[in-house]
Amino acid sequence: MPEIPRQWLTDHPRIQQVFIPKCACRLNLHQAWWRIFRRQALAGQTFANPGEIAYATTVATAQLNTRARPWIWGRPAPEPRQRRRRFIYLL
Repeated sequence: MPEIPRQWLTDHPRIQQVFIPKCACRLNLHQAWWRIFRRQALAGQTFANPGEIAYATTVATAQLNTRARPWIWGRPAPEPRQRRRRFIYLL
Protein backbone atom coordinates (compact mmCIF):
# COMPACT_ATOMS: atom_id res chain seq x y z
CA MET A 1 0.00 0.00 0.00
CA PRO A 2 2.76 2.58 0.66
CA GLU A 3 3.87 2.32 -2.98
CA ILE A 4 0.72 3.98 -4.32
CA PRO A 5 1.35 7.42 -2.72
CA ARG A 6 5.01 7.33 -3.74
CA GLN A 7 4.10 6.44 -7.29
CA TRP A 8 1.51 9.22 -7.36
CA LEU A 9 4.10 11.70 -6.08
CA THR A 10 6.57 10.67 -8.78
CA ASP A 11 3.84 11.08 -11.41
CA HIS A 12 3.10 14.62 -10.15
CA PRO A 13 6.46 16.42 -9.76
CA ARG A 14 4.83 19.74 -8.83
CA ILE A 15 3.58 18.19 -5.58
CA GLN A 16 6.23 17.80 -2.89
CA GLN A 17 5.82 15.91 0.35
CA VAL A 18 6.71 18.02 3.36
CA PHE A 19 6.86 16.68 6.89
CA ILE A 20 5.40 19.11 9.39
CA PRO A 21 6.65 18.89 12.97
CA LYS A 22 4.23 17.91 15.67
CA CYS A 23 2.39 20.88 17.21
CA ALA A 24 3.41 23.14 14.31
CA CYS A 25 0.00 24.80 14.42
CA ARG A 26 1.09 26.53 17.60
CA LEU A 27 4.11 27.95 15.85
CA ASN A 28 2.29 29.01 12.70
CA LEU A 29 -1.07 30.67 12.81
CA HIS A 30 -2.04 29.42 9.38
CA GLN A 31 -4.59 26.96 10.74
CA ALA A 32 -6.48 29.72 12.54
CA TRP A 33 -6.39 31.80 9.36
CA TRP A 34 -7.71 28.89 7.28
CA ARG A 35 -10.51 28.33 9.80
CA ILE A 36 -11.58 31.96 9.51
CA PHE A 37 -11.19 31.88 5.73
CA ARG A 38 -13.24 28.68 5.33
CA ARG A 39 -15.98 30.15 7.46
CA GLN A 40 -16.02 33.35 5.40
CA ALA A 41 -15.61 31.99 1.86
CA LEU A 42 -16.52 28.34 1.72
CA ALA A 43 -19.05 27.52 4.45
CA GLY A 44 -22.46 26.59 3.08
CA GLN A 45 -21.41 27.25 -0.51
CA THR A 46 -21.73 25.02 -3.54
CA PHE A 47 -19.59 25.79 -6.55
CA ALA A 48 -20.33 24.82 -10.14
CA ASN A 49 -16.86 25.49 -11.53
CA PRO A 50 -13.38 26.63 -10.46
CA GLY A 51 -14.16 30.21 -11.48
CA GLU A 52 -16.78 30.47 -8.74
CA ILE A 53 -14.27 29.20 -6.18
CA ALA A 54 -11.76 31.82 -7.34
CA TYR A 55 -14.41 34.55 -7.12
CA ALA A 56 -15.47 33.48 -3.60
CA THR A 57 -11.81 33.43 -2.58
CA THR A 58 -11.24 36.92 -3.97
CA VAL A 59 -14.31 38.36 -2.25
CA ALA A 60 -13.53 36.72 1.10
CA THR A 61 -9.89 37.85 0.96
CA ALA A 62 -10.95 41.43 0.22
CA GLN A 63 -13.42 41.37 3.11
CA LEU A 64 -10.86 39.94 5.51
CA ASN A 65 -8.27 42.53 4.43
CA THR A 66 -10.64 45.44 5.07
CA ARG A 67 -10.93 44.54 8.74
CA ALA A 68 -7.47 43.09 9.28
CA ARG A 69 -5.89 43.60 12.68
CA PRO A 70 -2.77 42.17 14.27
CA TRP A 71 -3.34 38.69 15.64
CA ILE A 72 -3.37 38.61 19.43
CA TRP A 73 -2.17 35.36 20.87
CA GLY A 74 -3.98 34.21 24.02
CA ARG A 75 -6.56 36.00 26.10
CA PRO A 76 -6.67 39.76 26.37
CA ALA A 77 -5.57 41.31 29.63
CA PRO A 78 -8.39 41.83 32.13
CA GLU A 79 -9.68 45.36 32.51
CA PRO A 80 -8.52 47.13 35.66
CA ARG A 81 -11.10 47.38 38.40
CA GLN A 82 -12.57 50.81 39.02
CA ARG A 83 -13.05 50.23 42.72
CA ARG A 84 -11.38 47.62 44.76
CA ARG A 85 -13.29 46.47 47.78
CA ARG A 86 -11.46 46.74 51.04
CA PHE A 87 -12.50 44.70 53.98
CA ILE A 88 -11.57 46.26 57.28
CA TYR A 89 -12.05 44.21 60.36
CA LEU A 90 -12.26 46.09 63.62
CA LEU A 91 -11.88 44.32 66.92
